[in-house]
Amino acid sequence: MLAAFLSVASINACIASTFLSFVLFSGCLTLGLRSSLCATWGQAVERRVGEQGKPFQHGGKMKSHYQAVVIGGGVVGCSVLYHLTKFGWTDVALLERKVLTAGSTWHAAAGFHSINSDPNIVRLQAYTIALYKEIQEAGDQNVGLHVPGGIAMAATQERWEFLRTEWSRHRFMGIESELITPSEIKAACPLADVGEILGGLWSPDEGHLDPYGATQAYARAARKAGAQIHQQTKVESLEQRPDGTWNVYTDKGVIHAEHVVNAAGLWAREVGMMAGVKLPLIPMEHHYLITEAIPELEAFGKEIPVMVDLDGEIYMRQEHQGVLFGVYEKNSTPWSLAGTPWDYGETDLLQPNLEKIENELIKGFERFPSVGNAGIKRIVNGPFTFTPDGNPLVGPVRGKKNYWAACGCMAGFSQGGGIGLALAQWMIQGEPQDNVFGFDVARFPNLTQNFVTAKAQEFYEHRFYLARPNEQWPAGRPLKTTPLYDMQSEKNAVFGVSYGLETPMWFAPKGDEPLETPTFKRSNAFDVVGKECCNVRNNVGLFDASGYAKYEVSGPGAFAWLDHLFASKIPAVGRARLAPMLSETGRLMGDLTILGLADESFLITGSGYLQEWHMRWFESHLPTDGSVRIANRSDAVSMLAIAGPKATSLMERLIGEKAVEAAKPLLSVTFAEAGVVPVTVARLSLTGEFGYELYCESTYVRSLYSQLFEAGKDLGLREYGVWALLSMRLEKGFGIWSREFGPEYTPAMNDLRHFVAFDKPAFIGREAALAAKDKEPTHRLVMLEVAATDADPSGFEPIWIGEKVVGFTTSGGYGHTVGKSLAMGYIETPHISAGASYDLHVLGERRAASLLEAVPYDPKGERMRAAK
Repeated sequence: MLAAFLSVASINACIASTFLSFVLFSGCLTLGLRSSLCATWGQAVERRVGEQGKPFQHGGKMKSHYQAVVIGGGVVGCSVLYHLTKFGWTDVALLERKVLTAGSTWHAAAGFHSINSDPNIVRLQAYTIALYKEIQEAGDQNVGLHVPGGIAMAATQERWEFLRTEWSRHRFMGIESELITPSEIKAACPLADVGEILGGLWSPDEGHLDPYGATQAYARAARKAGAQIHQQTKVESLEQRPDGTWNVYTDKGVIHAEHVVNAAGLWAREVGMMAGVKLPLIPMEHHYLITEAIPELEAFGKEIPVMVDLDGEIYMRQEHQGVLFGVYEKNSTPWSLAGTPWDYGETDLLQPNLEKIENELIKGFERFPSVGNAGIKRIVNGPFTFTPDGNPLVGPVRGKKNYWAACGCMAGFSQGGGIGLALAQWMIQGEPQDNVFGFDVARFPNLTQNFVTAKAQEFYEHRFYLARPNEQWPAGRPLKTTPLYDMQSEKNAVFGVSYGLETPMWFAPKGDEPLETPTFKRSNAFDVVGKECCNVRNNVGLFDASGYAKYEVSGPGAFAWLDHLFASKIPAVGRARLAPMLSETGRLMGDLTILGLADESFLITGSGYLQEWHMRWFESHLPTDGSVRIANRSDAVSMLAIAGPKATSLMERLIGEKAVEAAKPLLSVTFAEAGVVPVTVARLSLTGEFGYELYCESTYVRSLYSQLFEAGKDLGLREYGVWALLSMRLEKGFGIWSREFGPEYTPAMNDLRHFVAFDKPAFIGREAALAAKDKEPTHRLVMLEVAATDADPSGFEPIWIGEKVVGFTTSGGYGHTVGKSLAMGYIETPHISAGASYDLHVLGERRAASLLEAVPYDPKGERMRAAK
């Protein structure tokens, strides 16, 4: 079973360290609204060119065929080209409509950092930073590298708790950082007024470089390895051949390419539409200012760190003896929504409009007074692209064989190297080495431009906002609702969003506002969620799981295809089975549930936010003879889950005793009539209680819902939301995708190994799974009880023995039934011991934790199995 609503990369998953994606790549605005500012308004902005090296002349006659063509000559496109050659593809070319860096790269502020809440993205960002010395040497091009370190400052207690949490997470992510005092901040940056500052997070690997030099270094290194680069070559259209290869029509002729990579930056939407692909990104205007020399900096004698004032929402770095200073304004401006003009180019910038950010600048000058007194040397307003969640779009595009995305990247100098690495591995080796779902183009459904614009603006305006884990952002909502939305609203449902669908997180008491207080600690939902859990454990609860992904697979080849695709046994007709799905290297590609409906008909259920990701995988492995048909029925089919000791009594009233008797065996699948509604009944439950899943066409679900509550009104039937479900699954030690399960793990590391049918003669990943079967994995999944008080673990906290980090959490929360704060996570296998004294951080404070050798609630699973 899967918790379909927990997504680290869903449209609204604005995780708590959002601000740490700041990157200093594109804009910053600065300087006080002084008379010197006015004199610069009409001033032309000259192109930023590397201090070292001349523009690279890329020769070589354009060929009629290449193994891969990269479209776009920014830092991301050049990184992809370099990495393709690094991994062995040398028959590759890059096409740039003007010159390298034309677009948004040339005017980038070009900062970089390795910090991110997703540890997989952290690895790619750390790789990017470490790569600069390599490409500088390989390309014989100075990249203008500056690594003065960076400081994020906090002026409120909540911000300070957040920084302490980030510092603790860095311990297992492999990031070097330190918590520092206000006096230490002042010593490192004499421009800062630290009177209100509580502390800061020092990261020694942050810095900035020359965007022109870094891009040229990638390009030069790629060309030395055999790649061709053709500037002043505009791609005008794309045409896919029947064999999946591409005709690339340019103003210099036609190229036949086996693979096409869209790294077109500001023009990625246009290059996408050439292939019939609608990409969810838009350009946003963004300013930055560069000051004249500041006397305090000249007197300081060394470069100051990159500075981020979280409460003031300001970032700043040194530029010669002045600074580059900016904010992400609240009154943001999308640019060129109808399409990026093809003639926008090499040195074009937008008209400055500093009046929009006057309030932000005033706040900035209060924190950095010397900056407000400095003159302005340059104002830049240039566009760069944003996606709905701020992360890039990378990977194979579903339904377009050999068409790859590498765009939507606002943090090119933090992430460009990692994007190139992951995409080259994907194209050449079949999968990236790391879990890159946070970048994956398949994390989004088909979205309208208006929705993308609303979410991109919202993210832009919240770049430094302190987003809490339980916080839901409002832009573009509601986008999708189930047929039960109004009925749940009447019950005071507090909705969250997953994959654009409004889903009840909990149900507020009547008379209260249906809102949850955003917090890192236990919220106003805590007690109510506890009551929801208690009702499921003692009576019967209903959960609207309509947001689960649901796929129908049918045809004469369905069984054989599923048997090859999944590592588990395929259930017989009338049975269900948890079904791991592996890649060729034995890593997890899915933990789904298969229901056997008929001889040639199956229903697969899984996490709702993975629909595009699942379908891309399914379709790429479909046989070409038409013997297997697959349809995404996620919206067309609804599912209501019933769980609790009185579930059987409720079902007897609904479908009759005979049908209930047939449906009682665990993992059974039957068909029944629920009053007037035809339903498929599966004996499954993620709560750990005796339970059923009821599937019906969405046109019937209102009737089914009403009948259930009519039949269960004297049984204590009550609806529960996502928070209660997550608490109950945690008490049972049930892992879920994106937390305990994901491509970074193998079945040998967690409980999914019990569902792998090693005796099957063939399935994807079998050889790798067999090779790992009898080997001791580096880490194993465990459960811990934590001595927490008013806050609980949430995931990705380090696990300690003494002063050694021996693992990390994946999930955490409060088990309302058992009355314990709990965490699941991975610990290095040699350090797993019932007698060990573990600690883990909760909001930056170290808390004692103990290993649980059995799950805390119903460890033998008697309640889930026994007929009630």
